[in-house]
Amino acid sequence: MEKNILIAIDGSVYSGNSLEYIVKLFGSDPSLSLHLLGVVPGGGGKDWMNDVDPLRSQSVATDQRSSRARRQLRDAEDRLIRDGIPKERIETKVRTAASVSGAIRDEAERGNYDCVVIGRRGLGTVGNMFFGSISAELIEKCHKVPLWITDGKVSNERFLLAVHPSPSSLMAADHLAHMLKGHHDAEICLYHSKPVFGAVRAAKPEAFHAQWGKEWCDKYLDRKNSFFCAHTQLLVEGGISQSRITQLPAQVHLDVGSDLVRQAKQHNCGTIVIGRRRRDLAKGQLKGVSDKTLKQAQDIAVWLAG
Repeated sequence: MEKNILIAIDGSVYSGNSLEYIVKLFGSDPSLSLHLLGVVPGGGGKDWMNDVDPLRSQSVATDQRSSRARRQLRDAEDRLIRDGIPKERIETKVRTAASVSGAIRDEAERGNYDCVVIGRRGLGTVGNMFFGSISAELIEKCHKVPLWITDGKVSNERFLLAVHPSPSSLMAADHLAHMLKGHHDAEICLYHSKPVFGAVRAAKPEAFHAQWGKEWCDKYLDRKNSFFCAHTQLLVEGGISQSRITQLPAQVHLDVGSDLVRQAKQHNCGTIVIGRRRRDLAKGQLKGVSDKTLKQAQDIAVWLAG
């Protein structure tokens, strides 16, 4: 099955880190197709119309930015080819839009992509959050397609799957299994972090029936064990050897987000996979587990799926 990955390219070291991350994980995967997207901010709020009317003239400044974007895409493509990705599996596209994050989200939702990858600036020594940045806007608004955020250089290839008794968490496990199909040496740690305050409520079995069916749910939804069995079963069904799956002991922590990052580093996991709530159920910025994990993740990739 084809794996179609959309990667946002802006010529920065951050998008370069994203390319390095993808090559390290999927460079030898023959089912991989990479789609590189460069977005040109339109000047004066008018150049975005080129998306719907390509004959409309652009400003000189926008022409210059478009040329720079095409050059950045060529450089990115050349880099991937040098790293062993066949040219026929790489596609490039430049779009002009009023909003860079809006254009990335629109492309991700209109295309047949398994995920969209974007590199972000690190938090720095003072821990500054990325308010107003493109990555922050995508985290807030891009919910229909799994979002992969890479921070810094990711050196470890193991995965930490955050286990939670909810449909979105199982969807994240399903996404991980699909993307790792054919990677027989992949190693995954399953981990459930319990908050000190507030009980973790398991979703009702009926909430899972539409996606996995009642028979499957009756067999594998282990409510008393935070659905570790169900997560493992989805990975195994997706082709991951059970010998490559490790269940870490669940722990109680005051800050679940920082606990996930700590566990990932402790167990040499370069990627944290988290199931996202639906947009209409999501909490405000910095209040959800995924937001807190992203805030503290350094030299780690975070997948938001579900």
